[in-house]
Formats: sequence, structure tokens, C-alpha cells
Amino acid sequence: METALAKMSQQRQVVFLTMLLLLWVSGSEAIKYSMPEETESGYLVANLAQDLGIRVGELAAREARVHHRGNKDLLQLDAETGNLFLKEKLDREGLCGATEPCVLHFQIILKNPVQFFQTELQLTDINDHSPEFPDTEMLLTIPESAQPGTVFPLKAAQDPDMGSNAIQNYTVSPNLHFHVVTLSRSDGRKYPELVLDRALDREEQPELTLILTALDGGAPRRSGMTTVHIEIMDINDNAPQFVQSLYEVQVPENFPLDALLVTVSARDLDAGIYGNIAYSLFQGDGDSQPFVIDEITGEIRLSKKLDFEVTPYYNVEIAATDGGGLSGKCTVAVQVLDVNDNAPELTVSTLSSPIPENSPETVVAVFGVFDPDSGDNGRMVCSIQNELPFLLKSTFENYYTLATERPLDRESIAEYNITITVSDMGTPRLTTQHTIKVQVSDINDNAPAFTQTSYTLFVHENNSPALHIGTISATDSDSGSNAHITYSLLPPQDPQLALSSLISINADNGQLFALRALDYEALQAFEFHVGATDGGSPALSSQTLVRVVVLDDNDNAPFVLYPLQNASAPYTELLPRAAEPGYLVTKVVAVDRDSGQNAWLSFQLLKATEPGLFSVWAHNGEVRTTRLLSERDAPKHRLLLLVKDNGEPLRSASVTMHVLVVDGFSQPYLPLPEVALDPTREEDNLTLYLVISLASVSSLFLLSVLLFMGARLCRRAREASLGGYSVPEGHFPGHLVDVSGAGTLSQSYQYEVCLSGDSGITDFKFLKPSNPNSLIPDNYMLNS
Repeated sequence: METALAKMSQQRQVVFLTMLLLLWVSGSEAIKYSMPEETESGYLVANLAQDLGIRVGELAAREARVHHRGNKDLLQLDAETGNLFLKEKLDREGLCGATEPCVLHFQIILKNPVQFFQTELQLTDINDHSPEFPDTEMLLTIPESAQPGTVFPLKAAQDPDMGSNAIQNYTVSPNLHFHVVTLSRSDGRKYPELVLDRALDREEQPELTLILTALDGGAPRRSGMTTVHIEIMDINDNAPQFVQSLYEVQVPENFPLDALLVTVSARDLDAGIYGNIAYSLFQGDGDSQPFVIDEITGEIRLSKKLDFEVTPYYNVEIAATDGGGLSGKCTVAVQVLDVNDNAPELTVSTLSSPIPENSPETVVAVFGVFDPDSGDNGRMVCSIQNELPFLLKSTFENYYTLATERPLDRESIAEYNITITVSDMGTPRLTTQHTIKVQVSDINDNAPAFTQTSYTLFVHENNSPALHIGTISATDSDSGSNAHITYSLLPPQDPQLALSSLISINADNGQLFALRALDYEALQAFEFHVGATDGGSPALSSQTLVRVVVLDDNDNAPFVLYPLQNASAPYTELLPRAAEPGYLVTKVVAVDRDSGQNAWLSFQLLKATEPGLFSVWAHNGEVRTTRLLSERDAPKHRLLLLVKDNGEPLRSASVTMHVLVVDGFSQPYLPLPEVALDPTREEDNLTLYLVISLASVSSLFLLSVLLFMGARLCRRAREASLGGYSVPEGHFPGHLVDVSGAGTLSQSYQYEVCLSGDSGITDFKFLKPSNPNSLIPDNYMLNS
């Protein structure tokens, strides 16, 4: 946690320093360099590391690059040494045309943190072009009446060089009649005029040929030549005169073709053919003019599309020539008005993708925008879609950064398609859109989540080992290894639960298996926790509660608690001969270690010495008489009872008991073994028997009364105990008896048997409240 906090603090410091540097750079002056045009590629312009005050190794570490508008690779930066080299020859005329000075703007962009430096490279002109005349020959028709000092305009030569390398003066070959003067136009360009020094005499010399030379000011100087052919004609003493010497026209750059631009007009005072005027384009700013003129009407129309971004103005010279060869000149200044015909351009110089989802305020992209239009048509605004966690920040001179506004969440949005919209302020507005795709990389910030808060699994007892009992499932909204889940069993809270010997789990898919056969009677349910851990670093985990419920199978037969069955002696109950029908002889008590309907018990009388004398209640196991006893009934009866459960398959147990019919509880309840009697001895003891009988009659009578009262009390106690017997809630089959669900007797159940004994058999049974499980033999527990 401390490392993460330190890292976040460090990142915030970097962002803060970056913003300070951006603010400082945007307000600082550009670094300026200068070099002559046509310099060979590989030329060392400067050492940027030294000029920027940055260590040489830092340029490479921060991925320094040079960016020029339009992504033209004119310069090359060696990031290892910091040297800035010329990548190719630079032609000033091709890059800047007539613009002076010729300055190329570059940006030095550094990453991590993002930093900008404005750089200017000025190309100085060299004298690499010679002056050129538009025609190889000029034709002048001059009347012989021309007076000395008359000026004849000549077509100017063109030289794309600038400054001192441009045309400086014109010369003419030596002759007796003319000299040339060099004049300057308003834009500084030089043009020649031929001045007559001596009057002409057509009869003496009807024509002249002169060589006109244009010289520039370079070193060495360059020159261009043309031939001026002069024809001397008869007198025409009035040259055409334009109404205006300068026509100024403003026209939008989308002006339609062949539309009337302006009409020029000239007058000539001569008559006849000397007064007929023909208009023509005399001289323009370039070799190709986008204008045509009607030589009769002087209407100037547009012949080619105008483009403000290429040429914002034109100076068109119009000549009016009469039939005698005299001419006049005017200038049409055409100013091209900008219209919003260029959509903004967007160039992305740096893009960072993907970015970690927890990165705060990260610069995603750096891009520049450009619109060649002017005024409001060239002013631009940038925007992105609303409700995106990104911000656009303007740096300087139409450069922007796209940065995150807050940490991103990959689980919400894994990829952003950001549309950058650049619109100018012209009418109508023109818009350019550029889409940037930013992917968000995953970090392990989501713990596995189980599909359920807890699971309950059911398995039948006596299952086969390695049985699949259920599947635990969890999901992780992360991706990759961060979403790979491993399942494990957690240590149980109960230290006595040997979970590792009961359950195993597949670590890959969460499948749970029972390792051994389960016993419902030993373990009905148990709980444990399962953990799910992802593969991230650090790993995240969660846990869920699993409850395994063991379902009961009918794998235990009923067990008879009373009367106990043993091989030593059969169980015997006493039945008074005077018992009324429905007399309770005894109650068979049995339990079943199973549960539910597997423990619902029913009782059935299978065999009896006198079948019609006894019956057993199927619900509670009570053995009762069905009628009065007669003298013909046997004194001893043997009963065989069946106790069965309601399971599938059905399981049962048998009960064998004896019932001895007695006249009273003073009578011995079991017959003595038969012995052969001696008649002589019987007579000798007769007197003794009589004495003993008389003495015993009184005692036996009193004892009989006491026993009778005790029997009545016992009977009432038995009847009272039947009222405390509990049965299951809900529907209960009519032929079954339940023993408290888990196969044990209620502690409130009491059953007493009062018997009188004799000297032959000393069996006396008394059942007290006890835990029925303690009455189950150990070998029964093991076998079950």
C-alpha cells in the first residue's frame, strides 16, 4: 500500500511539472536558425541539446522528435548526439514563393513528460535563378514622329530570387537612338522602359534591332536577354490614354469562371486607324494569368479558378494599342478575398495506447490542427464527445493534448473511440473529425465473486467414493491472468471435522467430490468454506459457505428396546385370568436409527398360541387382550411379533415373548419342573402341610390384597404414560408408529412392570427412563 501511494504521489508530481513546463514553453520565444537554401542534405543545422539546455541522453530517453506542419520530414534529429541535420535540399522558391523572409516553423516534441519547443529555420536566398523574359523577341512599332524623351514600356523579365539576387537593372545594346531606364513597381520589382534619345527617320532607317539584358545583383551576377525589334512607321502622334491608371478589384476566391471581373477603358484622340484601340494583357505577376480580356470591349473575365491560399492578389497590366502602334498602359490590382473553402487539418504526433486503468491524468495523444484559410475562416475550436473521462488542453499555436480526466475502469469500458472534432469559425463552418482508439489495460482490482452467497449440496449416505456432489462457481470481471480463478478448501472452523478426508475440490473448475462413503447416522450435515483466488499480483480472493446435507437411506433395521431379546431366557409377561378385554399386557418399544419415513415403525402379530386372544396395535406396539379368558385357554402363551419400518427396501425385526395366565399375583408365575412323588412320604408330611397351609393362608391373603392394589396402580401408570407419547407432525400413516425422528425414545416416556416371583424363576423386569442409544448393543452399532 505504501509503495502504491508513493507511486501515485510521484505520478502527480510528474504531471504537475509537465504542466509547468508546458506553460513555460508556450510563453517562451522560438529558437531561431538560419541557413542558405539548396544546402546539401546532411548539413548540421545546430545541436538542439545544447540550445535547449537538455542533456544529450535525455533526448533519446524522452523520445524527442521534430514535427513540421503536414508531417514533412525536412529535418532529422539524432537523439543520441542532439544534432539536427538537414534531411534534403530545401528550395526557398518552392517552399515560400514570393514570401520574404522565408521562415519554416518546426516543433520539438518531448515525451515523458510532454514538452514542446518552437523552432524557426530561416532560408536565405542564393542566386540560383537567372532572369527570364516572357518572350524571346519583343516587337515595337514607333512612329517616326516620336520626340526625344518618349518612353516605350518593355516587358519585364522574371526572376524568382529575392532581395539583391533579384533583377536590379536592365541594359540595352549600344545604339544611337535609345537607352533603357530601370524603374520599380510598388512591390519592389524592377521593370524596363525604352527612352528615345534622338528623333527617328524612317527613310534613313526603317527598323532597329536591340538586345535587352536583365541583370540581377547576385554574386556572380546572372543575366537574361531578349531581342527588341523596332519598326518605324508613319506619324501617329497620339497614344491611347486609359481613363484610370489603376483599377482595384476585390473578388472572392470562389468567383465563377467566365464571369465579368472589370471593364477597362482607354481613349485615343487620333482618327482613323490610329484611333482604333485594341486591348491586351500586357504584363502580369507570372507566366500564367487566370484572366482574359476582350480586345474590343476591354472586359476582363476569369479563366481559371482563384485560390486565396496560393495567390492572395494579382497585379495585371493592360495595354491599349491604337492602329498606329502607339499604346497606353494601366494596372488592374485584383485582391482575392478568402472564403471558407478549406476544412481544418488534424495531425496526431503522439499516441499512447493501451493505458492502465488506474493511471491518473495520463496524456493519451498530442496533435496539431491547421487551417490555411484566414481570419475567422482560419480560427478553429476543438472538442470531443461529452461524458467521456478525457480532457482537451490547448498548449500553443493550435497544438492540443488529450489526457484522462480521472483513473479509468476497464471493467466498465475496455475501449474508447474518441472522436476529435475540429471546426473553424467561418461561414459556413467546416468540420474535420478524427477518431482515436484508446484501449484500457487491466489491473487486478476485482476479487472473484461467487455466483451464490452460500451453497447447499445434498448427497445420499453410503455413496460411492469420489462421487461428484456439486460445483462451486465464481466469476472475476478482470481479464487475462487476473481473471484466472483457483478454488481451494479453507480450514474448517470445527477442529474435530476432518474435512480433508471427506471432501476434495477441483482447483480449476470448483467441482466438489466426496472422498468416502458418508453415514447419515454418524454425520447428518457439515459446513465448510471454499476460497476462490485469482491469478493477479497481488492475488485477490473471496470465500463462500458450503453446507453438505447427508440424506438418509434405509440402511438400519428396527431395534427392539423392550422387551429385550436374549438367548438366556425368554421374556415372560403375567396376565390375570380375570383381565377384561383390551387389557394391556405389555408394550413393545423399538427404535430405528434412520430418519423420516425410514424410521416410521409399525407393529404386527405374526404368531400366537391362541390367535384370537391377543392383538397388537400397529401404531404404538401395545399388546392387549381381545376377549375374556376362559377355563379352556392355555395357562401359557407364546407370541411372535414383527416390527417393520416404512423405508425402501423395507427392514424389520421380530420379537418373541411369553404370556403366563395367573389367577392372582400371589401364584407363582412359572411352573416348577415336574418331579416324581412318593406316596409314603406324602402321607408322612400331610400333617406338616396342613399346619403350614393354615399359617400361610392369612399371610397370602394379606399379600394378595397388597399386590392387587399395586397392579392397579401400575396399570394406571401405564395408561398415563401412553398420553405422553409423541408422534410426528403432519400426516402420519395409520399403520405406523414414530420414534421421535432420530430413532430414540422420549425422555418423558416411562414404562413399569410389576411382577411377583417365586423360588423357581427370579426374572423381574423394570424399565426406567434412559437414553435409547445406550441400550443398543455395541456390535449393532458396528454392523450398521
